[in-house]
Amino acid sequence: MPAPSPDKDFPWWLLILAGIGAIMLGRIMSDAVYAQVLATLSKGIGLTLFVTVVAFALASGLGLLLALAGSARLIVVRQAARFYVEVIRGVPIIVLLLYVAFVVAPMGVAAWNAVVTGPLGLEPLLTRDLSLLWRAILALTIAYSAFLSEVFRAGLQSVDRGQIEAAESLGLNRWLRFRLVVLPQAFRTILPPLGNDFVAMVKDSSLVSVLGVTDITQLGKVAAASNFRYMETYNVVALIYLAMTVTLSLALRKIEARLRRRGDG
Repeated sequence: MPAPSPDKDFPWWLLILAGIGAIMLGRIMSDAVYAQVLATLSKGIGLTLFVTVVAFALASGLGLLLALAGSARLIVVRQAARFYVEVIRGVPIIVLLLYVAFVVAPMGVAAWNAVVTGPLGLEPLLTRDLSLLWRAILALTIAYSAFLSEVFRAGLQSVDRGQIEAAESLGLNRWLRFRLVVLPQAFRTILPPLGNDFVAMVKDSSLVSVLGVTDITQLGKVAAASNFRYMETYNVVALIYLAMTVTLSLALRKIEARLRRRGDG
């Protein structure tokens, strides 16, 4: 007897989670400490979403380029893409964040001054001119591009070879085959893991707090250090992240189900 599909189960977990959220919200509305913590942390929601959206968009673009490079005709390009992916995936994100912020950024500024600023006689760029926010976004972009390249690679390889050969027989060039035939079919395959990685980046964006970027986590650390109410503060931090990730997960499931129905139809 086949096991029932988890998608057909009544979402009791969501009902329980909503109940816990309602209790917490009631506590926040009635408790001055919770209310103050929420007011403080709310200032970091916009920045957290900004970091997530910008870094994920850049990482998706770079990841797609890496996936295409991994299937290039030149072995040098393929091996360079593989080298990048394996090295970046082997380094913890927090280590990569610190390395980009305090090693790559100063080296980049020095190179810019040597190649551009010096010859043109312009005012030299200082490392502090490159904000920690953009260093954090750059680090997350580099980290997630390696993971997303594997998602794109699997999606591109899932397209039936016969479809590509049919497009070739119609006289479509390489770019048109990719845009009109390969990418639309691969999109349905890559959407679920792509959505999962986006939700994961919402959580991993909290790592930018180690650089002092005033996201939700950093504001929570500052608030807890000033009011010494660690339980209340981190309860609210966890609740905000949970609300964002669960909402995104449910939205992505609806999109996937709609695409699945459209494909079956």
